[in-house]
Amino acid sequence: MKKRIRKVTAVLCLLALVFTLTACNSSPDSAASGGSSKLQEVLERGHLIVGTGSTNAPWHFYDDDGNLVGFDIDMAKILANSLFGDPEAVEFVEQSSDERVPNLINGNVDICFQFMTISAERAQQIEFTVPYYTEGAEALLHKDGTYTSADDLLSAMDSGTPVTIAILQNSYAEQIVASLFPGYEGVYTVDQYEDQALLYQALESGRCDAAVCDMSNANYQASLDDAYIASGISGYPQNYGAGVQKGDAEWLNYVNTVLVDAMSGATYQSYIDAYEEWFGVTLDPPSTGKPAMYR
Repeated sequence: MKKRIRKVTAVLCLLALVFTLTACNSSPDSAASGGSSKLQEVLERGHLIVGTGSTNAPWHFYDDDGNLVGFDIDMAKILANSLFGDPEAVEFVEQSSDERVPNLINGNVDICFQFMTISAERAQQIEFTVPYYTEGAEALLHKDGTYTSADDLLSAMDSGTPVTIAILQNSYAEQIVASLFPGYEGVYTVDQYEDQALLYQALESGRCDAAVCDMSNANYQASLDDAYIASGISGYPQNYGAGVQKGDAEWLNYVNTVLVDAMSGATYQSYIDAYEEWFGVTLDPPSTGKPAMYR
């Protein structure tokens, strides 16, 4: 599964613009206006409180030893390490996907690392950090299913055979499926599920013909269990960012600084290690010279 990537993730070219606009998106209630910043609150508390999930490998899940692990978990630990010199100085609050925004608005967590797609709708309620991953969607098949390859599935749809596509419940579900199967509207039916594990169960039991999930999920599941087949039918790129409460430019700027440096600066190794562990891809260290985000 391991590949070699010769350049830092392409999303870094967008970071300069997002980073520059960060302060402009903050309300006048921030620390700059005399209020208390979340940064100071976290430092005084002595640990970070992070909202995340526990059912979506390789992003956040429990390993065989009962430890909460995954790429989102490692991103939180990178932030905790920058604050306290200790990656374990973090308290994780497990939450469902629909609790992410409310928990930020209500101040129940300091930050949310939970495979959260950056969207204009959500940005009206919370603020996003710079992207730390660009995801896509992919159709996952099962070896005991009716269709075991992309050609089989598409040929059936070409002939007008009705198929059922399962996908994780979200406001873009129909749009995502349509982008992967353009021109087949009316041939497929979309079933939405509340949990990633339920997608796999639906596929294994034959309740659906294909399960559309994140590309990272599809490839991770296929690497763990050869009964699952990553079809290669993929697309619909979307940026993942951490979420924070609105109105605190100091905290948002701090987190952005940490993430940018982890992806393209002196602290790159922790990001590279996490990327390799959870996605099976070895990134090259950042190049010297002109910063990657400006190339």
